[in-house]
Amino acid sequence: MKNKGFTAVLVFIVAIVAVVGWYFSTRNKLVTLEEDTSSAWAEIDNQLQRRCDLIPNLVNTVKGYAKHESEVFGNIAEARSKLAGAQTVEEKSEGYNELQGALSRLLMVVENYPELKSNANFQQLQDELAGTENRIAVARKRYNDKVRSFNTQIKVFPSSFVAERMGLEKKSYFEIAESARAVPKVEF
Repeated sequence: MKNKGFTAVLVFIVAIVAVVGWYFSTRNKLVTLEEDTSSAWAEIDNQLQRRCDLIPNLVNTVKGYAKHESEVFGNIAEARSKLAGAQTVEEKSEGYNELQGALSRLLMVVENYPELKSNANFQQLQDELAGTENRIAVARKRYNDKVRSFNTQIKVFPSSFVAERMGLEKKSYFEIAESARAVPKVEF
């Protein structure tokens, strides 16, 4: 009789230790995933800041050639300040898309000034901007991959049980605007 009682207590203790171990293991995994998304977001933020820092130099170079394009310059300044003041992923995404559109309009203006396109400073700034755009694309993919992992983990059972107790909520993806998905029309 004593052995059965002892065995039952031992099984109960092992079960409690297993459940507690699972809980803390799952909790730690969720914390790690959340930190991974924060780290990936910080990289996007870093690249967006780099881009914002390059833009005034690009604009000033173009201004020397295209003085009468003040509306385009104003749109860039407005979009840049909106992006700089954005706090959430959604606001940053919206600001990024707005700035992207303004830069596209600036580059269309540049097409009207062949001497500007051949300017060494302009070429260097355009290359820097293109490199930054690539870095943003890579960082955005990394971030979205981390968000996908995090969002999946907080939704699947049984880790959803732990996530709910931790107050974890779904994170937003960093998405591009629908207008950027349109295929550009190329005519010869």
